[in-house]
Amino acid sequence: MKQVSLSVCVFLIIGMVNPATADDCDRQCLISIMDRYITALVRHDPTMVPLHRDVRFVENTEKTAIGAGFWKTISRGPKDFKIYAADPVVAQVGLIGVMQENDLPVLVAIRLKVVDGKITEIDHLVHHETRQPLARTLITPRPALVQPLKESERSSREQMFKIANSYYDSIVQADGTVAPFADECVRRENGMTTANDREPPAKDDDFAPFRKMSCAEQMSTGVWKSITSVDQRRLLVADVEMGLVFAFSMLVHNGKPEVIEIVGVPGVTEWPNKYGAFDLVAAHMFKIRNGKIHEIEAIGYMGKHGVKNGWE
Repeated sequence: MKQVSLSVCVFLIIGMVNPATADDCDRQCLISIMDRYITALVRHDPTMVPLHRDVRFVENTEKTAIGAGFWKTISRGPKDFKIYAADPVVAQVGLIGVMQENDLPVLVAIRLKVVDGKITEIDHLVHHETRQPLARTLITPRPALVQPLKESERSSREQMFKIANSYYDSIVQADGTVAPFADECVRRENGMTTANDREPPAKDDDFAPFRKMSCAEQMSTGVWKSITSVDQRRLLVADVEMGLVFAFSMLVHNGKPEVIEIVGVPGVTEWPNKYGAFDLVAAHMFKIRNGKIHEIEAIGYMGKHGVKNGWE
């Protein structure tokens, strides 16, 4: 088994055993701050939100000035497609939603950290090249992603972080048994269903044999060996009530090998690694119920190979 990097361990330790308890902002309070922040974004007015004087803002891996970037281009906040994860223990809140930029739909992930009622950290991940017309899967979220868990279905924050992190380990090790996937686990990436897809495949979909597989089965085929490591993991928000973990990561592709060996897929023995070297800048929302990963909602874009996330 491959070892988890020290940087990953540091972030997990921060999330699990050294929580920030800066104020008494509960889950609904954090969501209200997020909503207020989005309203300020849409109105292009940072004075509408309580920003700390030393607030740090990173958008698409670039350290950015407040009022710049998406602050200038957003034209509408999320309507129906919005998934919140709020963690009062660390006073952080995350959102994945469909918004509009220059009147065109975009997928956006936002994270806020709040201390003493003021926003001290802001993350934006904006996927500018959202397909047109908007996919049906991006009209409304899957019900499970916006419904709270029963008490009996919940896991501790510590366990939720470990389970979410094991997803990245499963990718790197090409082993679906490394993470506790539910049999019905469904993964969507930028609105596309990429595991456990029950829709008829498109005629030109060469990925269809993998797309139909469960999350665990697909991992074990080796099709994701193009991802050589998952670095700069930031598992930041664990929403125990909803069973959601919100995280950012960098899926590193070094372009090798050029042909990937595939196992366990009838009629498919190899898969071309055709995109070369790049890093996928990604945000994930994991739904964890009864200790297993049931839903994965991810957004991301292809970045420069070796890019840093802006938070080092």
